[in-house]
Amino acid sequence: MIQSVFGKFTKWKILKQLILKDVDTLIIGSMGIVSFISFFVGGVVSIQTALNLENPLLPKNLIGFATRQSVILEFAPTFISIIMAGKVGSYITSSIGTMRVTEQIDALEIMGINTYNYLIFPKIVSLSLYPLVICVSMFLGVFGGYIACVYGGFSTSADFIEGVQMDFVPFHVGYAFIKTIFFAFALATIPSYHGYYMTGGALDVGKASTVSFVWTSVVIILLNYLITQLLLT
Repeated sequence: MIQSVFGKFTKWKILKQLILKDVDTLIIGSMGIVSFISFFVGGVVSIQTALNLENPLLPKNLIGFATRQSVILEFAPTFISIIMAGKVGSYITSSIGTMRVTEQIDALEIMGINTYNYLIFPKIVSLSLYPLVICVSMFLGVFGGYIACVYGGFSTSADFIEGVQMDFVPFHVGYAFIKTIFFAFALATIPSYHGYYMTGGALDVGKASTVSFVWTSVVIILLNYLITQLLLT
């Protein structure tokens, strides 16, 4: 399937419109839910960290440190990607699957269009911007932790910011974005595969969306494990 996607290309004028439409739907349309979840989960992480620092000898800046590490290393790239597998993955599978059921894909093939390139390539290109979504998630996760920690009375602003800056390793951000690139490719291709090759009627579109979500989530978790083993050990 991947080879066919990069085979005969659709005319750029048409392809550009498809890419812009998918960027609007898959990337910009996901910013709202990603921002909401990131902000509040970041707050929860900082509160739970603060509540577990019962020993008065432990410095309060550990709250900011733990929040930063949790958000950057795991929460933003991995947890958000699994959520996106439900939102974006289901949309991709259902949209392509509906075209398969209504025989629109067959009609495009009769017209001589490379349907792999026409349907799947714009989604791969649009999800190449997925690291921007994760960047926003990282910022809002740490900011949500700051708001919850400072205004909840668990730590001072200076202590939290000091913790965020403490022992910062720039490679951890690079590691998160490397994971994100692999996750984005999985988010674009696995749901597309299940939508393109689905069989049955309209009711089977929902089943295909569920199966694609499960498999995309499994692949993301396995990739997370493998990439972490390769880059952080």
